[in-house]
Amino acid sequence: MSVETKEHLEVIATRHPPGDSWVLVGDKVIHNSLTETLEAWFSKTGEKAEFRLAPLDSKLYVIRTEEVEVKPEPPKKFNIYGDFE
Repeated sequence: MSVETKEHLEVIATRHPPGDSWVLVGDKVIHNSLTETLEAWFSKTGEKAEFRLAPLDSKLYVIRTEEVEVKPEPPKKFNIYGDFE
């Protein structure tokens, strides 16, 4: 069996205009830069992760990965007339 990696995006911060200010989801503190926002998130969660920035959407996502087993499709069975069963 093979293993496939699936990605799930979770919003962790949104941009607070004007400029490069960000607010973590569920928090009211405005961070002055993206770096400061990431530092606050790392301090809050303590986990290592990768991120995706959507600048047009003004959102910062954490990428969560999950390994899923891919089951092979069972072989097709045909009767003596060549019809699929």
